Amino acid sequence: MLRNALAGSSRSILAPGRSATTLTAGFPRVTRRLPTKYGGVYTVTLIPGDGIGTEITDSVKEIFEHVNAPIEWEQYDVSGMSTAGENLFRQAMDSLKRNRVGLKGILFTPISQGGHVSWNVAMRQQLDIYASVVLCKSLPGFPTRHSDVDFAIIRENTEGEYSGLEHQSIPGVVESLKISSRAKAERIVRFAFDFALKNNRKKVTCVHKANIMKLGDGLFLNTFRRVAQEYESSGITYNDMIVDNTSMQLVAKPQQFDVMVMPNLYGAIVSNIGAALVGGPGIVPGCNVGSEYALFEPGCRHVASDLMGTNRANPAAMILSSTMMLRHLGLDSIANNIASATFNVINAGKVRTADMGGSATTSEFTAEVIKNLD
Repeated sequence: MLRNALAGSSRSILAPGRSATTLTAGFPRVTRRLPTKYGGVYTVTLIPGDGIGTEITDSVKEIFEHVNAPIEWEQYDVSGMSTAGENLFRQAMDSLKRNRVGLKGILFTPISQGGHVSWNVAMRQQLDIYASVVLCKSLPGFPTRHSDVDFAIIRENTEGEYSGLEHQSIPGVVESLKISSRAKAERIVRFAFDFALKNNRKKVTCVHKANIMKLGDGLFLNTFRRVAQEYESSGITYNDMIVDNTSMQLVAKPQQFDVMVMPNLYGAIVSNIGAALVGGPGIVPGCNVGSEYALFEPGCRHVASDLMGTNRANPAAMILSSTMMLRHLGLDSIANNIASATFNVINAGKVRTADMGGSATTSEFTAEVIKNLD
C-alpha cells in the first residue's frame, strides 16, 4: 500500500491548511500486495545506478544504519555503460518482482544506434509502474529566482514516445511510432486527480500537444476532460495547456501550477524545468508506482557522470526519495526523522554542496544530516 510519501518537513515550508504538500505526498492506493517482510525487516532491492549513484545511495545506507531502519538491501550494481550487465539487470528485475519495492539511481542509456535499450524505461514497462511522480517545491533555506513554487508532475511512464518502436524504412528515413491508448490515459489521469484529493490540492493541469497530434494527444486530452468532470463535485478545478506554452509559463509564473499530468516525453521535459525552478536535480525527489510495485529514485533523471567519484554530488534528492519509500512501507516516524533532518540542513544553509553554491562534500552533507537526526 502506498501511503503518505514524504513527511517531516519543517512547519515553515508547509502550505497553510494543507495537510500534505509536495514534500509530504499522499498517493492513491495502488499496490495490491505487500512488500517482502521477514521478522519485522523489509527486504528492498537497491540499484545504485551509474554516475553519482553509488555515492548518493551510500549516503542513504549510512543514514538508515544510523537510525537502525528495518531495511535489508538486496543490492545489484547494474550499469548501463555496456551490454555486459544484461544478466545482472535480469537478476535485479527478479529481485524487484520478489520484493515489490526498490530504491535506485539512474542508469546510463547510450545514444548510439548499436547501444542497448534504456534499462530505466525497461523497468517501468516490465513492472508496469505507470505513474511517475516528481515533487517540486521552493525551500526557504535555498532561495531561487522564483519563490512559493509548489507543484507535482505526474507523468505516464509506459507508452508515448518511450514505446521505442521505430525503424528505418529506407536509408535516411526513420519512422517512429508513438503509442497512445485510452486505457492508460484514463489510468494516469485518475491517478492525478486522486493524488490531488489526497493532498488537498485544488487544480489539475493537463499538458499536451493536441493542436498538432490531434489523434494521439487528442485522445489524452479528451480523456482528461471526461474524467475531470467526475471530480468537479470535489472542488478540484482543471485546465489544459499546450506543452510549449507550459514551458514558458513555468519559467514566467510557476506559482499557477498545482498538479500537472501529461504523457511520457512531456514529463521528461517539464520535470527538468521544474527542478531548475527550485534549485536543481539535487533536491527534487520522485518515484514510480504501479498496481504491484514501487520504485523510488531522484525526480530528475540525471546520471551526472561528470561528478562521479568526486564526492561532490548532492545526496538530498536520493535521501528524500528514500523517505518516500519508508512511508510507503509504513515506517512514518523514521521517514519523518530523516526528512526533517535533511530539510533542516538545507534550510540552515551552512552545509551546501557545489550545486547549492557551497563547497561541502557528499560525505559532509550526509554527516550533517546524521547530526540533525533525533
